[in-house]
Amino acid sequence: MEAAAIAQVDQSLTVAPEDYSLLTDLYELTMMAAYLGEGLDQRQASFELTVRHLPERFGYLIAMGLTQAIEYLQKLHFTPEQIDQLQATGIFAEVPGQFWTQLAETRFTGDVWAVPEGTAVFANEPLLRVEAPLWQAQLLETYLLNTINYQTLIATRAGRLRDVAGPQATLLEFGTRRAFSPQASLWAARAALAAGLDATSNVLAALKLGCKPSGTMAHAFVMALTATSGSEMQAFSAFHRYFPQATLLIDTYDTVAAAQNLAKKVQTGEIQLAGVRLDSGDLVMLSQKVRALLPDIPILVSGDIDEWEIERLQAAGGCIDGYGIGTRVVTGEAINGVYQLVEVDGIPVAKTSQGKQTYPGRKQIFRAWDGSRLHSDRLGLVEELPQTEQPLLQLVIQQGQAVQPPETLAIIAKRTRDSVTSLPAAARRLEQPAPVPVKVSAALRELALDNNRLR
Repeated sequence: MEAAAIAQVDQSLTVAPEDYSLLTDLYELTMMAAYLGEGLDQRQASFELTVRHLPERFGYLIAMGLTQAIEYLQKLHFTPEQIDQLQATGIFAEVPGQFWTQLAETRFTGDVWAVPEGTAVFANEPLLRVEAPLWQAQLLETYLLNTINYQTLIATRAGRLRDVAGPQATLLEFGTRRAFSPQASLWAARAALAAGLDATSNVLAALKLGCKPSGTMAHAFVMALTATSGSEMQAFSAFHRYFPQATLLIDTYDTVAAAQNLAKKVQTGEIQLAGVRLDSGDLVMLSQKVRALLPDIPILVSGDIDEWEIERLQAAGGCIDGYGIGTRVVTGEAINGVYQLVEVDGIPVAKTSQGKQTYPGRKQIFRAWDGSRLHSDRLGLVEELPQTEQPLLQLVIQQGQAVQPPETLAIIAKRTRDSVTSLPAAARRLEQPAPVPVKVSAALRELALDNNRLR
């Protein structure tokens, strides 16, 4: 096999920080080499990461993933072994020899401007801008889009879930087994927590983030103990003996019968329940019956829960205190973020192809408020001054170094909550949402017209 001749095959395909440089699309590297050959590699360039349009039935996005982007930029480098692997492919046989020196000395030395994580943003607004030598800025495209697109998707879903469920509901992220990869499961857990969910069942993610993992039990435990010990109640008693603060899953067989048996134990003081979980059936009807039997016990439900299902359960009178959310928070319609060159060597540039037009020049988002309510956004050029507005893009990396330490998940979660609650009701509704209007400044419109006239 040709790949085996290039390097020893690593079937694990796990990603470590030393792999960041190669976790890219090939064309980033080939363009780097061509820039060098044409003498353009050191020209100052600006790229902006934007979303062309919001996913269907979304009235906003919650920006997320900046922390991992910064970490990537600060650790980016090529090892001698990686350079040997690239040379062995034969793809770069005709590039200037200096290309390999450039790879060996790779470090990000530019500036990055970004909206803070947890900020609500809209279509065509830059979530992030990179200002660096052209070859460096080009290399970053794949990884930045990967982490920011995915975490922004998860954070937006989590922000919507919290908004619909309300501040008192317990929301748990259970999506590891349905995330698109082990790496994605970690990013999904992190984005969900940073956007306001209470906990994750992903042990690795929780411990890496300094949080306590949360979970209940599976039907397998109840079935195994019932088969070998004689009854469902013995299964509950055994699990409770070791984990008295755990929530018990009570719908393996007959949900109401299980609640009745537990109610007897609670009434006699034999057991102190922390909560029960329902995972199937008519959740409205079952939660009402369980509430009548266990009036003071929190009820958690799971099973293909999303923001629309939470809204339905609430409207139908479900007696539910919390939700375990898996598939519907870690998957969904992809965020179509793009990373576009907007300026090179001081020259504003833009794409004009149909359906993919971009605005030229380095931009800023100017946000206007009506009290605590978000009123409108204005997309303008960086040299414009705010008009009683708040500029959203902030300097986060200067000359390759982070400007400030990473924010805590609690700070980002509060910003997410404040961002969502500041939106007009029309932007927050689940059906036919209306995003906040984004105006284009006169200066930016004029620059776009001038840019088109030059073609």
